[in-house]
Amino acid sequence: MSEQKRRLETSPGNAVPRSRLTRRAFLTATAGGLALPGAALRGFGRIRPRRDGAVAHPQERPTPSPSQLAWQRDELALFLHFGVNTFTDREWGDGTEDPAIFDPSRLDARQWARVARESGFRAMILTAKHHDGFCLWPTETTRHSVASSPWRDGEGDLVREFVDACRAEDLKPGLYCSPWDRNAPSYGDSPRYNHMFVAQLTELLTGYGPIHEVWFDGANGEGPNGRRQEYDWPRFWGLVRELQPEAVIFSDAGPDVRWIGNEVGSAGATNWSAVDPEVVPYPGATGDDVMDMLQQGDPEGTVWRPGETDVSIRPGWFYHAGEDDEVRTVENLVELYFTSVGRNSKLLLNVPPTPEGLLHETDVARLLGMHEALTRRFETDLAAGLAPRRQRVDERLAVEELDLGRVVEAGTVELREPIERGQTIRRYTVDATESADGDGWRAIVAGTTVGYKRLDRFEPVPVRRLRVHLEDLHGEPPPIGVCLYAG
Repeated sequence: MSEQKRRLETSPGNAVPRSRLTRRAFLTATAGGLALPGAALRGFGRIRPRRDGAVAHPQERPTPSPSQLAWQRDELALFLHFGVNTFTDREWGDGTEDPAIFDPSRLDARQWARVARESGFRAMILTAKHHDGFCLWPTETTRHSVASSPWRDGEGDLVREFVDACRAEDLKPGLYCSPWDRNAPSYGDSPRYNHMFVAQLTELLTGYGPIHEVWFDGANGEGPNGRRQEYDWPRFWGLVRELQPEAVIFSDAGPDVRWIGNEVGSAGATNWSAVDPEVVPYPGATGDDVMDMLQQGDPEGTVWRPGETDVSIRPGWFYHAGEDDEVRTVENLVELYFTSVGRNSKLLLNVPPTPEGLLHETDVARLLGMHEALTRRFETDLAAGLAPRRQRVDERLAVEELDLGRVVEAGTVELREPIERGQTIRRYTVDATESADGDGWRAIVAGTTVGYKRLDRFEPVPVRRLRVHLEDLHGEPPPIGVCLYAG
């Protein structure tokens, strides 16, 4: 994107084209103007370790903290982009919106949570504040909030309704609070704005009970005064650690969960949960090395920082009526599961509420259809109850073999590492034969990393015996999990 086009699309009065200006495109275009405390952030994961032990010493293999492990095992989370943009039909607001436009007539956060739970999701994240600076809770830091809107007669608190709905439906609540604020007069006066942002985080992290995930991006544009902001990331992350020690923190640079490097719903075919924190020192860092680290991780990485795959069910992130016929199909949503969860990541699927404050009926139908399709596909494990027989060939190769005791038609194989012990497999090959004697082996799939879950589909073949080669091992591998499915 040219600088001229970026200025046009992000200037007051010009709406950003939906689905065209991604967060990464914007950060790449503006990276030259950022003033960020890289030296202070470099290696943050090691100099400020988690209280629950997520970070290993450099000579040890990194392993997940209990919070990171629970986060990944949830597999699916719903992202909810909702705010003044919902009512202006824009993707990025400019901060000049009149709070009076925020007035959802039928808002029902419980509907959001109920749909999420019935669709197999275990967590939700709400945009408590987007780049326009409009706050969905009655903050003491600005009048640009729901307290100045007619919704609930100015007495409403959407963050409260959201977290209450999550807990009523047994979902884990998460909050997104944009560091870029196009409304705050102090934005660009770095110490002053950072103090205000810390106050906003403090309100969110002390007023609503346990928060599961705190979500940051690195967006850094001009404020009302035309100046750029220098974010104090160590201070922000340290505050989350202090106020919500069990929460995981998401950003390009973690420190707990990293962005997967794109917004199309695809984790890297090679995806290590370990990373080198020197390569991505702060949110918004750009360059080929940064993108490779976000997508692939690093087998020699010193911190555990698994990837989160965020993508929208629609072309845009906020609701637009013109996109009602462009909602992802059930088949496409199933594909997203394979390219995110099935590649050692977690899927964060954005489903934006309408101006009424409800999830659109089309989106709901697709979510339920996705859940039904996944349940049907994975309901019968053809290898259930069978323990693979392990043979260690040498220090770099191990082979695990299963005898199903019968010939079955199979088209999907699932591999799992017990990631609480770390990640060890660099390459793998899966062979199959329909012979009870073990003759006529042929390779059906091959790949690189496994991690929490690896899903591979192949042309259905008859299988009696299955053999998994664990190659180029990065240490001693514990027994892996193997599942086999028809579809």
